[in-house]
Amino acid sequence: MKAMLDLVARHKAGGAVGITSVCSAHPLVVEATFAHALKVGSEITLIEATCNQVNQDGGYTGMTPADFVAFVYAIADKVGLARDRIVLGGDHLGPNPWTHLAADAAMAKAEVLVAQYVAAGFRKIHADCSMSCADDPVPLPEAVIARRAAQLIAIAENTHREVGGEAPVYVIGTEVPVPGGAHEDLPELEVTTPAAALATIGTHKAIFSELGLSTAWPRVIATVVQPGVEFDHHKVIDYDRAKAARLSRALDGQATLVFEAHSTDYQTPRALKELVEDHFAILKVGPGVTFALREALWALDAIEREWIAPDRQSHFRDVVVERMTADPRNWAKYYHATGADLKFDLQYSLSDRIRYYWPDGEITLAQRALFDNLAEQVPPLALISQYLPDAYAIIRDGGLELTPENLVIAHVGATLDAYHAACTPALELIDA
Repeated sequence: MKAMLDLVARHKAGGAVGITSVCSAHPLVVEATFAHALKVGSEITLIEATCNQVNQDGGYTGMTPADFVAFVYAIADKVGLARDRIVLGGDHLGPNPWTHLAADAAMAKAEVLVAQYVAAGFRKIHADCSMSCADDPVPLPEAVIARRAAQLIAIAENTHREVGGEAPVYVIGTEVPVPGGAHEDLPELEVTTPAAALATIGTHKAIFSELGLSTAWPRVIATVVQPGVEFDHHKVIDYDRAKAARLSRALDGQATLVFEAHSTDYQTPRALKELVEDHFAILKVGPGVTFALREALWALDAIEREWIAPDRQSHFRDVVVERMTADPRNWAKYYHATGADLKFDLQYSLSDRIRYYWPDGEITLAQRALFDNLAEQVPPLALISQYLPDAYAIIRDGGLELTPENLVIAHVGATLDAYHAACTPALELIDA
């Protein structure tokens, strides 16, 4: 699509411009993203959904691609952000939700997935077929990964011809860990070698040509590599531009390609800016913004404990921990601690598995009670300053009504400020 192609062209022409890709299906995170876009005057705002979040079977959000589009546009309309300023992306689209099936069956499901994404209006498509299915070798050969990705992009092209509108742009390549986050503590990471990055590009381009997709190749805007950034439950591996210098230069001969950097969550403002300057022009963030959401919700719970009579309190935080403990399926493969250490990870792990539980019915009711309590009995600014100082500053500046929802939106927006500064060369860097 033209907006993304133009952004990549500006970057390739020497401008250190980039774009933040917010990957979340939480309504308050999406609203915070759109409110932030209005505040800073972003030309386009990129919202993405993963194959695990949103698919034809509902994903963990319960939404199909068409449902997600309607959900996003409803929030945009509420905030007042024009729909044509929104780019919708599909991340890690491939067989990942169905790897328990044989490859043919899993890929058939992935074809339906991609067709539904494009038909619904998603125009940035990351084709990721790196994961082994039930009858596949481990790991998959590069040629198999590329052929399957091209197979899905052919479906996207065919669907676009049927539905019309702007032509999709594509992202190729992958990274580890798979969508959902790291299962274990991570060692120091190896940066992708220039040879490996160029081999991925070359293999995909050759297979595109073989399958009659040459007209789609100029719309491949990015490849996913490992620039040496990641996080696990308790630590962050920070970007080291010296280690990534050779990789950064690898695309100098590729006229239309930049890098897409996944797992940029929790990087410092300076690291984010250096990533964009080093041609990682698409910065993906997911757990980083939902972690900020959880921080804000926990702060509101703390305010409620100090401000609302005990017999009226929602006990929101306790409800969340109880529900996570009762239903471990979304964290059991990730957290292996016990006792107090497990309780800590359930709440504070950087992997943020808690994000899978926000739609739970009991948690939703407790959150509503928390918000109602703090809306009916508005807390004093002193408590806001104590627990949500960024939101306090915005309220003191007169830019935000004091409601629980707006306090959350302001706190998430503070995380997005660092990404916006990194992607906007004219802005002066204020490091953390």
